Amino acid sequence: MQQLARALPKPVVLVPTMGALHQGHLALVDQAKKLAGRKGSTVATIFVNPTQFGPHEDYGKYPRPFERDCLLLRKRGCDLLFAPAPPSMYGPDASVTVTESQLETVMCGASRPGHFTGVCTVVTKLFHLVQPDLAIFGEKDFQQLAILRRMVRDLNFPVRIVGHPIVRELDGLALSSRNVYLSAEERQQAPVIQQALRTGEKELRTQSVSRQTLENLIRRQIERAPLAKVDYVAVADPETLRAKEPKELPVLLAAAVFFGATRLIDNILVK
Repeated sequence: MQQLARALPKPVVLVPTMGALHQGHLALVDQAKKLAGRKGSTVATIFVNPTQFGPHEDYGKYPRPFERDCLLLRKRGCDLLFAPAPPSMYGPDASVTVTESQLETVMCGASRPGHFTGVCTVVTKLFHLVQPDLAIFGEKDFQQLAILRRMVRDLNFPVRIVGHPIVRELDGLALSSRNVYLSAEERQQAPVIQQALRTGEKELRTQSVSRQTLENLIRRQIERAPLAKVDYVAVADPETLRAKEPKELPVLLAAAVFFGATRLIDNILVK
């Protein structure tokens, strides 16, 4: 892959995915094509990365509609797809990982220990293999985006990280490959996450409110959905991801919620 990557017309814009592509992923590809321009190259990757799944998470059943994904990328004008098999990415005695030690300790990192080490390690490998000039990630995974920006800064990768706004269904639910796991009733209730975050944003913009009050407001609204089980609600600094009293903007409002075994995340950056 590295030899092929060296021959790609510059700039090379990378769109890393785990497949099961939806309109959110395809929006990243569209943005990549704009950034690459007529002379550059758009590269998508599909790799369901085993090292970012916990022992009781959904690695085994994660959707893998590979032929459909290939067709979608071809129709979108993606120049190259890199879809490695796990044995080609991780040797049986692999012992080196890439770990971020501050931003990963809160929010999703607290709920999913080791997850972001898996993310940082695989993205590092993709950067070495594809050698992109830019890489695009969705803002739905805000913590991931912040951690990868920190990784690129601290390890001096010659890659510019670009965030893309969250793509949503008409009822506000953030697009996710895991949405297919939701039952009809869970799917009906899932937009409550975005609705609660919007309520929190409105409260923040209209009056002085403490972090604890704001988190409780968002949590209570989510919990009105009978099938929702809140993992966390966070009012945080978007740079450090640490809890922040919302006296000054910007403020990140974020939540992770289980519907059955399906864990959904969402956020709003209040500027």
